[in-house]
Amino acid sequence: MKEAVAFARIAFAEQEVPVGAVVVREGRLLGRGRNRREGLQDPTHHAEIEALREAARAAGTWRLDGATLYATLEPCPMCAGAAVNARVARIVFGCADPKAGYCGSLANVPQDPRLNHRCDVEGGLLADDCAELLRLFFRARRGNRE
Repeated sequence: MKEAVAFARIAFAEQEVPVGAVVVREGRLLGRGRNRREGLQDPTHHAEIEALREAARAAGTWRLDGATLYATLEPCPMCAGAAVNARVARIVFGCADPKAGYCGSLANVPQDPRLNHRCDVEGGLLADDCAELLRLFFRARRGNRE
């Protein structure tokens, strides 16, 4: 998770919403990512998507069985769905997202029994650090508009 926080800090420095993510399997880092929607003008360029794409390339397959996706913010429906589709075993996130989180806040895509794969979900790892980065980012953003 500390590596995901480091990537969130990079996103913060790039004036992106500070979210970072990594994919780990058997103690090996397979993929890393950060939000780059603004810089790339791509609505799908979330940290989790970047990390999953890089992990799939490193593994040589889209199936990431046994892997854990760590994200600094509770994944949105797109990212939660991508984790399910990639067959990750577990999603661990920092702080909850009551406005857009789909790993327990608004819904729970990774544990929906109607889907053909389910992921274990754990929230709250380094939550204070993750939330503080987001608070700083949005506080600065509001200050720039005033």
